[in-house]
Formats: sequence, C-alpha cells, structure tokens
Amino acid sequence: MFARLVAYLDSIKARDPAPRSRWEILLYPGLLAVGMHRLAHWLFEAELWFCARFINHLARLLTGIDIHPGAKIGRNLFIDHGFVVIGETAEIGDNVTIYQGATLGGTNPTNGMGGKRHPTLEDGVILSLGAAILGPVTVGAGARIGANAVVTKDVAPGAVMIGIPAKPMPVAAEDKQRFTPYGTPCCDNADPAVARLEAMRCEVERLRGQLSQLIEERAAEVRERDAG
Repeated sequence: MFARLVAYLDSIKARDPAPRSRWEILLYPGLLAVGMHRLAHWLFEAELWFCARFINHLARLLTGIDIHPGAKIGRNLFIDHGFVVIGETAEIGDNVTIYQGATLGGTNPTNGMGGKRHPTLEDGVILSLGAAILGPVTVGAGARIGANAVVTKDVAPGAVMIGIPAKPMPVAAEDKQRFTPYGTPCCDNADPAVARLEAMRCEVERLRGQLSQLIEERAAEVRERDAG
C-alpha cells in the first residue's frame, strides 16, 4: 500500500511542477477528496447509502470537490484545485487529470433508478478548467479537453477538443505524446477555424509557387522556339 501511495504521489508530481516534495502533495484537496471517495464508494457498494452520502458531503465541505459515491475511479486521478463535480454513473480510467471547475454531468435523468447518465473518461485524459462533459459520452484515451469546452458527443482517442460545442483541432503527432498542462494548446492556431484558414493559406502559397514555375518553364520554351 505504501508503494502504491508513493507511486500515486509521484504521478501527481510529474503533472504538477508546484510541489517541492511528496509531503506537500499530501495536503492537496484533490488527494483528500479522492481518498475520501474511496471510502464513500466502498460504503456505496455495500448499500450503506446514508453513510456513503455523509462521507461525500464531508469531503465536499472540506475540499470543494463533489464526487458522487457511485462514481468509479481508476488509479492516479489528479484533481488540481477544487470545485469539480463528478456524477454518480461517471467512470474514470487511470492517470486522468482534472482541473478546477470541471464537470462530469448527466443529461439522461432516470430518477436514480439505474441507467448510464454521466461520462466515461478513458486512461490519460486531461480535462481542463471549466470544461463540461455532459451525458453518457466516452472520451477516448489520451484525449484533451480545452478550457471551458462543452462536450456532448464521443471524443476520439488522442483528440484535442476546444470550443462550445467542442470541436477537434489539428495537433502535431509529437505534441500528442507529451503531457499538456490544462490540456489547452497555447498557440496562435488553437482555434479550429483559424487552423483551417492557415492550412488553406499554405495550400494557396504552394499552388502559387507551382504556377510561377510553370509560367517560367513555358516562357523558357517560347524563348528557345523564337531563338531557333
């Protein structure tokens, strides 16, 4: 158990440059919220509904993070700061990072009687600040959801989504392999519309260069013919 805790703390340190030691990470509200959720989820699975809810409300009071006892959470979840909401039927894989103000919300009410109402985040997902994943959608492994994005449809693995509603933006292959803080690209072409315009501009420049080359070749042929 101690080795798993150390590995968990190290996984957080790898994603957050702020802490100078593991001891600091132990004070993180996200760590406390996830730890208390483990207990609340165990009570929930044992059908001790009131006890599970009590632990849930206590955790929310102490950390500002609201994780329903029914939510299923994998290993090494890192919640950076607070004010995060995770619904009852949400499922979270391993090594997921969630920043402040994010919501895993439900859009298919069934009055608490079964039914998948909340999102599934696969391994390695980054959910940025203020982002909302709504409904029983799946966010593929390694996907990144940008700040304040609203996702209502399934997201492909490795995709980078921004905007309202969220749309994919092109990302270089090498950028997909490394961790991006806050999951939000900080570049001039972060807007998908701007990226498409930039791609069109590059294509026009390429065609213009080919046209110039053809004109020069044709002019050379005419000069050779006149000279002959």
